[in-house]
Amino acid sequence: VDISQRFVDIARERARSPLATFERGDARSMTFDAEFDAVICLCQGAFGMMTADGDDAAVVAAISRALRPGGRLALSAFNANFAVRYHDAADFDAGAGVSHEVTEIRSESGVPRSVDLWTGCYTPRELRLLLGAHGVTVDTIASVEPGAYGTAPASTESPEYLVIAHLL
Repeated sequence: VDISQRFVDIARERARSPLATFERGDARSMTFDAEFDAVICLCQGAFGMMTADGDDAAVVAAISRALRPGGRLALSAFNANFAVRYHDAADFDAGAGVSHEVTEIRSESGVPRSVDLWTGCYTPRELRLLLGAHGVTVDTIASVEPGAYGTAPASTESPEYLVIAHLL
């Protein structure tokens, strides 16, 4: 599931299994009901990026509804401790736990454009509380780099956390 139709199209084109399906949708309003053994939400797919609407809890609620009992979750989230330590204080709203940055994106033809990113940042405790409120039990939280996932203990030195969890 992705909110971008183009990303859904790319996933369909590159799928290695005929059993894989891809749908355009908003993670906050998914209507799946205990249909999946696993959910993967990496690189702040929906979680963390819906912060402008305050809807990270809605994303977690939809994920927990989509999982079967015992289903597994892999979720990455920006590390609030890292943001506080390494980002310009003017770019981090401590009260909201939101980091702001301006970045450059490129169209498929390579045309650059500057965009504002507002990203929710979390501590391990906040992640456990948010997921637990939706019946999801955290197994581990590791410090990771985008695209380089592993099992390093949670620290202030990595930009992201990787949460491995399961639905009760």
